[in-house]
Amino acid sequence: MDLSCRKENVAVDKRVREAGLRPTRQRIALADLLFAKGDRHLSAEELHEEAVAAGVPVSLATVYNALHQFTQAGLLRILAVEGAKTYFDTNTSDHHHFYVEGENRIFDIAGGPVTVANLPAPPEGMEIANVDIVVRLRPKRPE
Repeated sequence: MDLSCRKENVAVDKRVREAGLRPTRQRIALADLLFAKGDRHLSAEELHEEAVAAGVPVSLATVYNALHQFTQAGLLRILAVEGAKTYFDTNTSDHHHFYVEGENRIFDIAGGPVTVANLPAPPEGMEIANVDIVVRLRPKRPE
């Protein structure tokens, strides 16, 4: 293992620890896959495929568990897009998304904030924590 790889693992280990999670080998391996490529959106199945391809011995159930633990710890943001299809976003900042129908592809909406008018008042004792906007796209139909 070269020095840069060790430094990355130390950084991932630290990130997992600072989130309040125990840095198990599987969590570190999954976190490394998740965060090494910058901001991205992926499903549990996609991460599992990446893990298998990278030689990380992990079950799909373990991937789901780790993703939900990372989400609860604030390392990921959950995006429910198509019914049961859930994506995990490594960018936890306030932002919105485009979703390309038929391609199962998600990407961030660039630029300034999106304004939502006429939001309903929350029930008593509650406050709005976040508004997730997913703009669905498809190829233009011939006119």
